[in-house]
Amino acid sequence: MAENKTVGIGFFEKYLTLWVILCMITGVLIGKFLPGIPAFLGQFEYANVSIPIAILIWLMIYPMMMKVDFASIKNVGKNPKGLYITWVTNWLIKPFTMYAIAWFFFFVIFKALIPAYLAKEYLAGAILLGAAPCTAMVFVWSHLTRGNPAYTVVQVATNDLIILFAFTPIVALLLGIGGITIPWATLLMSVLLFVVIPLVGGILTRTSVIKAKGEEYFINIFIKKFNNATIGGLLLTLIIIFSFQGNVIVNKPLHIVLIAIPLTIQTFLIFFIAYLGSKKLKLCHNIAAPAGMIGASNFFELSVAVAISLFGTSSPVVLATIVGVLVEVPVMLTLVRIANRTTHWFPSANN
Repeated sequence: MAENKTVGIGFFEKYLTLWVILCMITGVLIGKFLPGIPAFLGQFEYANVSIPIAILIWLMIYPMMMKVDFASIKNVGKNPKGLYITWVTNWLIKPFTMYAIAWFFFFVIFKALIPAYLAKEYLAGAILLGAAPCTAMVFVWSHLTRGNPAYTVVQVATNDLIILFAFTPIVALLLGIGGITIPWATLLMSVLLFVVIPLVGGILTRTSVIKAKGEEYFINIFIKKFNNATIGGLLLTLIIIFSFQGNVIVNKPLHIVLIAIPLTIQTFLIFFIAYLGSKKLKLCHNIAAPAGMIGASNFFELSVAVAISLFGTSSPVVLATIVGVLVEVPVMLTLVRIANRTTHWFPSANN
């Protein structure tokens, strides 16, 4: 499998926070000094979805879906405890703790610093992050913690299937609780565009290429062709988004820090819920660590895409999801170090 061949976190992934900051600066400068560019791009919309950004997001998401081997799901019954931890943490705990923590910070602790109308927008962004567990980068985190790559594939594959059915109702429920109007048609179309179609397309592409040229070719040659496209799509998307977000960033730079605080706390909390839950069930470290990483990390590409579709590129909701991208790598690398220093908590794997 492709995931077995991973040699570690790539150059762009390792310094993702730096690239996000550079994209933020570039986007803000474009918005301030070349406002005609975002104005021009803003004309290309369909059903509140920015067509240029939708294309770029597809460049990010489609290769990720091709990496997931759904055939591995047939092995689910062999050792289901790690999957139970993953499912419960990601779908019965994470979205709701994200809502609770974000609401508490935005509406209580930061009440004097964030106006109520903005707090509601930032809460919506946090909800979108909390309802989308990691799909792609978790293979990197799994490798760095010496996780079981075959089992990680099953964890991710089953999560992707659950996203199809659980993401929309959970997001709608929590947005409704937060007092945010739910544009159902746009929400459903976003899931169709950014989950269902890339997922089906990824499965068909993977199956057809492997059938034609073999798994070795798919893993070592074909899928690697898309690495730069994924990163390029992410960085260009961020530049465009920040060109729309320039005024918010320039006028309220403190808000980026304030948004990052509850997101970081949530990340640590969810990791330890899954990690210590795995310890309680006496799972091996190579299953426990990826289980913690999947919950802690976010499918931020999906969160950003849906935020743009629902609320528009200039919305503070989108800014909140982007802050999730900003803090993702440094926080996750910290959790990798914690996991690697606590291997003695778990029984050895029977290899």
